[in-house]
Amino acid sequence: MYHFYEWNHAAIAPLRAFADAAKMFYQHPLNPIAHTEAGRTFAAMAEVFERSTRVYGKPEFGIHETVVNGVRVPVVDKPVWQKPFARLLHFERQLPEKHKADPRFLIVAPMSGHYATLLRGTVEALLPYADVYIADWEDARTVPLAMGSFDLDDYVDYVIEMLHFLGPDTHVMAVCQPAVPVLMAVAVMEAQDDPCHPATMTLMGGPIDTRINPTVVNKLAMDKGIGWFRDNVIMKVPFPHAGFLRDVYPGFLQLSGFMSMNLDRHVDAHKEFFGHLVKDDGDSAEKHREFYDEYMAVMDLTAEFYLQTVETVFITHALPKGEMMHRGNRVDLTAIKRTALLTVEGENDDISGVGQTQAAQTLCTGIPEEMRVHYLQPKVGHYGVFNGSRYRAEIAPRIVDFALTHGTTHAAAALPKKSAASLARSAEIAASESVEDPMAMSRDVKAQSRTAPASRADEPVAAPAETPAASPVSIEKTAVANPVAAPAKLPATVAKPRKPAMATTKPTIPSAKPASAAAPDKPKAAPPVAVATPAAVAPIAAAPVDAAPMAAGPVAAKPAAVAPAAPTLTETPSAGTPLVLETGGSKVLTAAARTTKVPSRTSPSSRGRRKP
Repeated sequence: MYHFYEWNHAAIAPLRAFADAAKMFYQHPLNPIAHTEAGRTFAAMAEVFERSTRVYGKPEFGIHETVVNGVRVPVVDKPVWQKPFARLLHFERQLPEKHKADPRFLIVAPMSGHYATLLRGTVEALLPYADVYIADWEDARTVPLAMGSFDLDDYVDYVIEMLHFLGPDTHVMAVCQPAVPVLMAVAVMEAQDDPCHPATMTLMGGPIDTRINPTVVNKLAMDKGIGWFRDNVIMKVPFPHAGFLRDVYPGFLQLSGFMSMNLDRHVDAHKEFFGHLVKDDGDSAEKHREFYDEYMAVMDLTAEFYLQTVETVFITHALPKGEMMHRGNRVDLTAIKRTALLTVEGENDDISGVGQTQAAQTLCTGIPEEMRVHYLQPKVGHYGVFNGSRYRAEIAPRIVDFALTHGTTHAAAALPKKSAASLARSAEIAASESVEDPMAMSRDVKAQSRTAPASRADEPVAAPAETPAASPVSIEKTAVANPVAAPAKLPATVAKPRKPAMATTKPTIPSAKPASAAAPDKPKAAPPVAVATPAAVAPIAAAPVDAAPMAAGPVAAKPAAVAPAAPTLTETPSAGTPLVLETGGSKVLTAAARTTKVPSRTSPSSRGRRKP
């Protein structure tokens, strides 16, 4: 079939060339027909045909700059490590000399048919806050047969070698398929007491245990069996490719399988693309081109890697059963004790079902509770777990914060942290003093607002007392306009509720410009009031990477008397602020909480007048 595919592509090459020439003719500005609907229709027909029959090559990352602390800095992707089947790319940022160290990330791209450039958005969202590397896998048909084979064991060895190259305190991210070999690699390193084990491990939409909520892909593997795959999808690379005669799983078969799962959506997308071209809607047409230029670019996989992955991951489920082997030795996931674990899933994922990635939390029993977090992102599918607006606003900040919390060599790592034991004792004391009456909070707030002194404009604003940095148990939330501009602190676990700290002076939030004093004759805004929720709430810190974390304090689960802070109008956690819930030994973050504004007695909305 591979030979027939190549022959068919070569046979219609003249038709593609003719379609390309026709498109240029009907789009030429000197052609009067180009400015008519008929001309745009002919050009659209030619372009749709040419793009539908094209063989797409490997795209470029095309990341040339990013924004760090509000300053645009150039970015250059450089290969720093290379072997026959992969190379390690470093997205080098031209940072100022005084810039402090950022956490170092190794992104392991999936080797499942698409190139690593599919994670372009994943890289872009991390670059402002991290030093990013990515594993860029080679197309198997471009690797000569003399370079040897490449199977799942080799994949694990490649990941270990990359971690050795980058050194200790690296934060590894596995997107989709590599979740299994990355988990295996970390287990092997921990069992050998390897000093280069990663500080954190983030698994995103990976098939750790496909017995949980099996999808169409999982059921296909179970129904067909490994023999069917060996006989029907393994082919030899045709001439004149460099990997001539190598046994591979062709990328065009993988692409056909992906498109067949949502064929109606792809057909509708191309119909809409044709309509955009006829209407001369350039922006919408360009978005279509950008997506399908990436989606249609596929690579071949070595037959040994593909068959071993299908058999052990999707058919025999060797990893969750404790039967997975690496170089003849059993992989023991309980050996992982020093690497923190973050698992991320999409609510509507149709490739890796909900719960398949979270299974790693159950299997890695050696990781302490405060070093394990699970997050389920609502309203996203498989692609939205690592790309798109929700990834940038909700998932990426949590990944960065998780690395900041558990890293040891970045700039904020030297800040003091409270121990879990001391935080637990403080939480128990605070919980015993919490108010049982739901109406007490309202009465106390009114009473204290009448007695709280109003700050004068000519009085100096007191700076917040120096406090220990936030621990994984409870982390403070600082209000920011853009969730990605300052990554949110992700709590690893939730301590028992305790009463929030009281403040009588306005805390100073680090900023680029000093806050200007308000006029003395203007009314003061209302103090912030904590709102009780059904579950214990762990506020999320959103301070910049190089800013010193402020004091932590979880919001009490039961209403408590809250003293007003400085007279300013403040919002409680906005809609979308994650709550941490305990489920099955791990923590699940979901979106909850509403915005509440409480006007002060002296605000313009109050009925009474301010006494002189």
